[in-house]
Amino acid sequence: MEQELDLTKSFDKKEPVIMQNIDEDEIFPPEKTSNIICTRKIEGNKKTKKGLIKMRSLDFAKESPIHGKSLRHARSFSPHFLINIDEMMSDVHNEKDTLISKTSSGKLGIFSYDRSSISSSNISDDMTLENSRKENNMLELKDQEDQDSCSWRRIQIEPTLHIRLKFQDVKYTVAQKRVENSDAEKCILQGVSGSACPGEILALMGPSGGGKTTLLKLLSGKVKNDSGMITYNDQPYNKSLKQRIGFVLQDDVVFPHLTVKETLIYAALLRLPNTLSKEQKKERAIRVINELGLKRCQDTIIGGEFVRGISGGERKRVCIGNEILLNPSLLFLDEPTSGQDSTTALRIVQMLHNIARAGTTVVTTIHQPSSRLFSRFDKLILLGQGNALYFGKASEAMLYFSLIGCSPRIAMNPAEFLIDLANGNITDKSIPSDLDNKFLPGPSPADVHEYFVGAYESRVANIEKIKLLNHRSIEEDPEEQSWPNSRDSGATWCQQFSILFTRGLKERCHEYFSSLRITQVIASAIIVGLLWWHSDTSSSKRVSDQASNAGLLFFISVFWVFFPLFTAIYTFPQERVMLVKERSVNMYKLSAYFIARITTDLLLDLVLPVTFLVIVYFMVGLKLTFPAFSLTLLTILLSIIAAQGLGLAIGAGFMDLKKATTFASVILMTFMLSGGFFVQEVPAFMSWVRNISINYHTYRLLLKIQYNSLTSSNHGKGIESSGVEVGAMLVMVVGYRMLAYFLLRKMKLRTST
Repeated sequence: MEQELDLTKSFDKKEPVIMQNIDEDEIFPPEKTSNIICTRKIEGNKKTKKGLIKMRSLDFAKESPIHGKSLRHARSFSPHFLINIDEMMSDVHNEKDTLISKTSSGKLGIFSYDRSSISSSNISDDMTLENSRKENNMLELKDQEDQDSCSWRRIQIEPTLHIRLKFQDVKYTVAQKRVENSDAEKCILQGVSGSACPGEILALMGPSGGGKTTLLKLLSGKVKNDSGMITYNDQPYNKSLKQRIGFVLQDDVVFPHLTVKETLIYAALLRLPNTLSKEQKKERAIRVINELGLKRCQDTIIGGEFVRGISGGERKRVCIGNEILLNPSLLFLDEPTSGQDSTTALRIVQMLHNIARAGTTVVTTIHQPSSRLFSRFDKLILLGQGNALYFGKASEAMLYFSLIGCSPRIAMNPAEFLIDLANGNITDKSIPSDLDNKFLPGPSPADVHEYFVGAYESRVANIEKIKLLNHRSIEEDPEEQSWPNSRDSGATWCQQFSILFTRGLKERCHEYFSSLRITQVIASAIIVGLLWWHSDTSSSKRVSDQASNAGLLFFISVFWVFFPLFTAIYTFPQERVMLVKERSVNMYKLSAYFIARITTDLLLDLVLPVTFLVIVYFMVGLKLTFPAFSLTLLTILLSIIAAQGLGLAIGAGFMDLKKATTFASVILMTFMLSGGFFVQEVPAFMSWVRNISINYHTYRLLLKIQYNSLTSSNHGKGIESSGVEVGAMLVMVVGYRMLAYFLLRKMKLRTST
């Protein structure tokens, strides 16, 4: 129960207390400690106010510089200053009216005294304690960062080669399409300069369409710049540098049906130097998994748009892990925090911070980070419409704009403030006097942008350019100004084929043996079997029965050309992004990928046709001999392999699903009409179509197997004529695949911007 007592009585007891201003309507529950809750009417300046004062004992004591007595501090938590209790008590006994509270409605304010009651030494002591506490926190944070950077150094396969990135007056233009003037060009970047050193994170920030991603690709060597200078340890870009660069795309490009562990292990087996054993490569992948915090989900599939898997932040870390496996000297990331919540984004940026502290130069684009993320960046380039509005330390960006007369009028996230300026939005911001006087109605966004570009050019740009020209790269390690011509190569061709073959089986078995696909094939087989139930083609004498049975054979030839053809069309267009990504870092040779891919598809595509034929063959009652069944199965498998090659060639030729499927439907219709079932005799000038028709050769082979010959009962003549169809099918099997490889080789694989 609360006690009501006189304030002076509590002071007479000389009990050390804390005085805290409290609203008069606030109720404190009783405590079991020596704390005293009291109320007191305080009169002063002819006003009476009632307030609550909460008194609480302190755990530390100080020697009073005035009375030489043990002194305890009393902190008024609203105004945040210290009160000397002993001196205040002497004032209370001598002159009660000197203790007056500067009050406001319902609250006690700051106490005022005739004699100074604030001890400067006490204030300094409290500030010393506060500063000491902050220093301890900073030391703990620094120790944690040192531990994190050391852990990243421990998982490195070799010491990081320090590379300092410098770029000056970088410009880039693109030709505008669909305009009357074909020579019209659009300027994406206009003379951007900057630098990034090992151990630093350079953030490229700006609104959408400002040129961030273009600049990132120029710096990474993925795109050739039109003009300007980009150097790496004062040397231009060359092919050997490609192995020292890691690039993380904005979109997560991974196989959805592989687990986290499988993804990183396959990448390690393909990319790490051949001097390491297979077990060492796997151990490296496991260490990266542990450092990225992915151990908990290492056996979970990554997932995708239609497949549930790991979270978005974990997927992003897997993509980063793919690049840091090889210990890159330069790590480029395109908006790694986009689409992530604040906690996940902070975790990703903290990981990048640790990677940078281990000696890697990190350059990342960022759209609109939180204030916590912004504080992690070492350097910042603010881009607006292709122009640099600021380059320097990220912590000094706000100071720079305040010096030129633009600062926020309300509390605002620094990143939000800078993005607004890059967009020309000066709402809730002070306007520079030069800009305000020049445009009386108010400056437009274009005027604001032009002003900031001019301010940067006149104040900062020239100074930074001089620094770039005079600064020597890696002065403390001059022997590292150059790098070896190339690292040890990764896996051999045979190893690449084996790894890609195994990876392809694990990834695509889910697609080939999905429940929908199996249901489709089995349901089609049952329907065909029921429609041609026990037709007994070999013993039928009637022409109508033979025509009906011929229709069955023709349907089989069409079905097993259509099915694998349209499946193979999707191969290269769907894997284009992954192929570009992995080929850009020379993860494997194109020939190893192509052979592994067609071998994987060949094995997977042979399972369902066997199931289909077994159901149809015995339900219909085709020739029930082992040679006839075996030859029928081989003929269907041969047509499937040929159709696969044609589908791969069409997909590689167009690299666009809509165009490829349209073209394939026309080709398939032509093959079907010229297959010999609908039209027995074709004009001479169209006879060449039959020579390249998979349906025509498959249909003829099936008729010969079931009827022994097309025109006579002479078995030998039928076998002799079968060699033409078999030879033509083998030529198509090889020819279509060679055409697909040639088209894939010549196709300029480009990443989507």
